[in-house]
Order: sequence, then C-alpha cells, then structure tokens
Amino acid sequence: MARILLKTTIPFAADDWHIGRFALLRQHLSSLGHAVEAHDRLADGRGDDAQLVDLAAAPIDQLWLFAVDIGGGLTAADCAGIEAFRARGGGVLATRDHQDLGACLTKLGGLGAAHHFHSHNPEPDLTRQCADDLITTAIGWPNYHSGANGDAQVIHGLEPLHPLLYGASGPAIRFLPAHPHEGAVGVPAGADAFARVVASGVSQSSGRPFNLIVAFDGEPDGSGRGLGRAVAQSTFHHFCDYNWDPRSGCPSFVCEAPGDGLGRDAQAHRDVHAYVANLASWLSP
Repeated sequence: MARILLKTTIPFAADDWHIGRFALLRQHLSSLGHAVEAHDRLADGRGDDAQLVDLAAAPIDQLWLFAVDIGGGLTAADCAGIEAFRARGGGVLATRDHQDLGACLTKLGGLGAAHHFHSHNPEPDLTRQCADDLITTAIGWPNYHSGANGDAQVIHGLEPLHPLLYGASGPAIRFLPAHPHEGAVGVPAGADAFARVVASGVSQSSGRPFNLIVAFDGEPDGSGRGLGRAVAQSTFHHFCDYNWDPRSGCPSFVCEAPGDGLGRDAQAHRDVHAYVANLASWLSP
C-alpha cells in the first residue's frame, strides 16, 4: 500500500478549501489500506513549506497536491522539492480549478505545463480562450461547465483505455463529480512520448469537449532519467467533500446551487471511488 500526502497550497482558513474539506477522500484512501497524511500549507520564516522542500527525503510515496490558492501557493524551493521527489520516483497528482486559481502549478516543469490558466500558459487554441460557464459570470475562462456541484458528469475514456479508468469490476469508469467551472489541462508541446490525455468531458453549457485528466509516464528529467508518474487534473472538485456530498458544506463564497445526482446514482458513486483507488495504485507502480 502507498504512503500518501494530501496537501493544499494555502494555510488553514476556515472559510476556504482547506485540507479538512477533503476528509471523505482521506477516509476512502485509508479504507483501501493506504497510509494517508493530510496537511495545509505551513510556511517557514523564508516563506517555504518545509514539508515540500524536504519531500524527497520523506517516507512518502505520493503527493496529491490541491492548488486552491489565488496567488503564490508554491515557492521556487517548494517546486525544487517536488521535482526532487519525482526524480526519486515519487508519484504526483496536481490539480487546480478555474481561471487563475492554482496557477502556481505552472512552476512545476512539464507537469506544470499541462495546466492552462487565464493569465499563465493559456490554452494554445485561441477559440477556447473564452467563457464556457455563462452562469457564474464573475469567473473567467477557463471555466468548463460540467454540471452542478454534487452531480455526476459522464466522462469519455480515450483509447487505448488507461488503467486509471478501469472499472472496479467490469466496465470502464464513466462518471466523475461535476463542477460548474473546471480548469483546462492538456499534453504539453513535445511531450507526446510520455504524456497523454486519459479522459475528457463535455460542457453542459456549450457542448464542447474538454480534457479532464493528463497522465505522465516515463517523463525524463534533464539527465534523461525517468521521473515518477504524475497526473494533471482539471479541477480539485473531483476530490473534495462538497462534490461527493454537498451536505458536507462549502466556503461561503460558493454561490451556485448544488445538485445531488452523484449521491443518488450508485454506479457514479462506485466510479468515483474506483478512480481514486486506481489513481493511488497507478502513481506507485
């Protein structure tokens, strides 16, 4: 079983997406036998997070990084620590949200280049640099509308089907949690040999397909040695309590009415749990 660190890019703030809002994820991973730690960002006197700086020397196999900040988030020393962790084989999930939320991820080399934001590394297709969620107009692009928080979205696995999307017992995973304004991910230029889009969704607003998951396997470092596996995901809302069960509550700035489709659909619920299990397995080959 894996030793997994769940980590946000913000210090604890009660009215924000602190690590306590990922408790259901932590419980599920623990139920699978994984050893799970969960921490918010804790900056030292230099502004660095010592846990990330020293990650390569820590008894950790995987980092699940939830970039929930609206600026800053990761220092150069933090990023160097994460890159050293991957260099010794550590697996990383890096996920963010709409517009520029979590744009600190762009500092993470090739994995960071898989994340597209409004002001940092925007999607190269200019036709996608426009609003998709037309309901919450205060949020800018990228903001792909896959449905209400608390509902499930149908996802499409790209062939050949990646192990991340294998069903727990039979058919491929077809559902992930929905979110009104997901971010954008894609395969970085020149990375086709070791990165590929694993799954896509469809906007409930525009009908446009958009990428949900990009998997990295066999990415070389500057010396040609292989880095640990990694996943870039379009939104941390695929993992947080509020999207799994809106009764868990959310920060006061969330204004959209939630749904309850995921909780009412047993198969969707199983798929979400199966995806998390697959992710924990695949990131530690």
